[in-house]
Amino acid sequence: MDNNLNLTIEMLIQKHPIILFMKGDKNSPKCNFSKQVVDILNTFNIEYHTINLLNDIYMRNEIKIYSQWPTIPQLYINQQFIGGTDIIVDLYKTFKLHEILELHTNS
Repeated sequence: MDNNLNLTIEMLIQKHPIILFMKGDKNSPKCNFSKQVVDILNTFNIEYHTINLLNDIYMRNEIKIYSQWPTIPQLYINQQFIGGTDIIVDLYKTFKLHEILELHTNS
């Protein structure tokens, strides 16, 4: 574990209420899994920040250690790890993501 990268990840998560660590960015996702999550987030009228992990293999590996989650993309809302694509899709289909985001906008 790289303490400097770990600190950078923590600072990014604290700075951005909704942050997606992904391959590509929200304007140009570079994998289908990242695109699925971006498409879901874009159905909501919300601001969110993306971090492109394709340019930084160290950050890409460190976020997996940080979250203890093996895949990319990874979504954080209000400093809480929400999950990867399968979880986001499931939360969206069951309207639980709507509830999480509603709580975010009302806090």
